[in-house]
Amino acid sequence: MTVDARHAIHTDAPAKTAWQRGRLLALGSVLVAVLLFAHEFVPNRWGNLGSLVQSFLPWLGLAVPLGILAALLRRSALAVLAVLLPLAAWIWVFVPQLRPVDPAPGDLTVVQHNVSDTNTDIAGTAEVLLAAEPDIVTLTEVSEATAEQYTQAFGEALPHHETQGTVGVWSRYPLKGAKAVDIRPEGIDASWDRCLRVVIQREGAAVTLFAAHLPSVRFGSGGFETELRNASALKLADAVNAEKNESVIVAGDLNAVLADDAIAPLTNLVTAPTTGFEFTYPDAFPVVQIDHVLARGAMVTEVRALPSTPSDHLPLIAKIATP
Repeated sequence: MTVDARHAIHTDAPAKTAWQRGRLLALGSVLVAVLLFAHEFVPNRWGNLGSLVQSFLPWLGLAVPLGILAALLRRSALAVLAVLLPLAAWIWVFVPQLRPVDPAPGDLTVVQHNVSDTNTDIAGTAEVLLAAEPDIVTLTEVSEATAEQYTQAFGEALPHHETQGTVGVWSRYPLKGAKAVDIRPEGIDASWDRCLRVVIQREGAAVTLFAAHLPSVRFGSGGFETELRNASALKLADAVNAEKNESVIVAGDLNAVLADDAIAPLTNLVTAPTTGFEFTYPDAFPVVQIDHVLARGAMVTEVRALPSTPSDHLPLIAKIATP
């Protein structure tokens, strides 16, 4: 066969149509839609993939504009049509969460903040938190020295306080029954001390508060490493479940989003608002909410992030309606 003949055969091959191009792009869109609809079925046995997907689930919506751009560049009608699947899935899953709702009034205002153990602007941080007029402030990553400085900065606005390890509670109301709660995962040094239980005494109605800081998660050789956090969440769930007081608040840096089924033993015991995205970490460009105020026997009516402080987390304010 001559060179000219081979060239003729090559050029005579039919070109792909707009409905034949972009099959991989279309397959990617289908996969994103499946993850949005069925994220709870993604297993954790492969590098905790399920927790990873659920932690960043809202951001899968970025597949829609990126998919449209790629489809246009590829001139693929098939890929453009397929993008409608993740768009519909995202709308189905998250638009109800974005609907405007007038929050019910709350009678207790709680502010939670991971203040960062490298934060040296105690006065400035306290000023941001006090501007929210809180009844209760729970802090994580405090030291013995900074805890005393926060006590001075909060002053008469929050005269009652208790600390345990690296967590602390400052309150407008008297506190009693303060005690450490062991949520230390197996194998962690005994100096690790990150949970405090106190009872808030207000108008004759006692509310138990757990202030907690669960272990951080990391990307490592094992994938999305959440085992220590999960073990700590299970111990915190046991403590909340064993609490005899009807009204319970859990506030802290849980290093997990509420959609993460790995901490379901804890989140199944409490409630939280189901509207809005109040991302708290990292402060420069928040992409996840890992700081929470949750309740049992009470209702968290509103949660929103506060202005930034020198910490790498944003503070969180919650309104709670107690019985």
